[in-house]
Amino acid sequence: MNPQLSRRALLKGSLGLAVAAAATLRGTPALAQSAPAAAIPLPTLPGGDAPTVARNEAYWAQIAALYRQSPDFVNLEHGFYGIMARPVLVELQRNIERLNERNSYFLRQEYGRETDAVRGRIAALLGVQADEIALTRGATEALQNLITNYRGLKPGDTVMYADLDYDSAQSVFDYLPDRRGVKVARIVLPEPATEAGIVDAYAKGLAANPGTRLLLLTHINHKTGLILPVAEITRLAKARGVDVILDAAHSWGHIDFRLPELGGVDFAAFNLHKWVGAPLGVGFLYIRKSRLDDIAPHLSAAGEGTGDIRSRVHSGTTSTANVMTVPAALDFQAAIGVPNKEARLRYLRDYWVERVRDVKGVQILTPDAPRLHGAITALRIGGRSSLADSQALARRLREQYGIFTVARGGLASGAVVRVTPAIFTRPAELDRLVTAVKEIARG
Repeated sequence: MNPQLSRRALLKGSLGLAVAAAATLRGTPALAQSAPAAAIPLPTLPGGDAPTVARNEAYWAQIAALYRQSPDFVNLEHGFYGIMARPVLVELQRNIERLNERNSYFLRQEYGRETDAVRGRIAALLGVQADEIALTRGATEALQNLITNYRGLKPGDTVMYADLDYDSAQSVFDYLPDRRGVKVARIVLPEPATEAGIVDAYAKGLAANPGTRLLLLTHINHKTGLILPVAEITRLAKARGVDVILDAAHSWGHIDFRLPELGGVDFAAFNLHKWVGAPLGVGFLYIRKSRLDDIAPHLSAAGEGTGDIRSRVHSGTTSTANVMTVPAALDFQAAIGVPNKEARLRYLRDYWVERVRDVKGVQILTPDAPRLHGAITALRIGGRSSLADSQALARRLREQYGIFTVARGGLASGAVVRVTPAIFTRPAELDRLVTAVKEIARG
């Protein structure tokens, strides 16, 4: 990603951040012709490198003021999706009005140009070509299409995934034996995890299953937040003739990377409504242009138009205004800078983990090495947990302490509670979590 866009350039963007305050949108009969009535000011990015910015509480307090959060609980479950910053929310409201006003004329005459611009913007930031991007309703849809339409399998081949991969993606792999006559191999990632240990687990798994042709990799998994060394594993897989489908649902906008840095991944799925902060229900898939024919058109016979990556997705009528608002989310993200976001998220994660790591009975599942974690971290209290145990812990945190988290199952070692701060989370909210964890562990 390129976070080095100037503030002046951002504010001149077509959607940009000079958007109307929400109140000015109500009762505006001709919104398409009206200019925004008021700009939403952005805090000035402080000087210093990313770790220095990450600790500047005055700056992040100003960022937090651009988000509206419920006062009813402390939300530490921002892994589901990322709420919109105020400028993005107002732009969405403006786009809903605009779409409602211009109706089918907009959809038939103008929307195509806007989606082309969105695809181009995404591609430039990701380091790929616009015709390698197709918009979807999210990473799950993208993964389903990539996996089920992958043409490189024949009966007797093996497909492989790990215990930490996304449950819905695992389910699609498990569907392939009946559909394609293949075998499924499942590997278990090590605890505690190290880069060498992770790569070794995949190397051993591939060696034990020489018929493997397709491997699922999750860049940042949704259970413990472990970041895989994707480039190393992808090169290892490619050397064995194994294709990789990358689940990047949690990584883009969370950590700073460009796709060409990941070892030559040919197929990938992304979300825009998690860490980029776009409206809910927007994502995209990537297929390297030279590999397009290896993914069949979605529920369609080959023919006219199938040389376009967009034939690999067919979602019907989608949330058009949400797609139109993606540039505003990208503008807001660029104004902060992805390296600064990444550093802030790691700082917040380390803030609470350092205060409970040595508490008797508390187990932190996510490694401390910066290359292996971002914001998401999983914990257990009292040893190995069933899913019911972890759900009970999450319920206690919510009901007794007013802290919202989520239980995650599917790990070979047992279930966990996932804690996920956002860039606007305040240290005082994490102090509340620390107090709760210590009290529960003592009890």
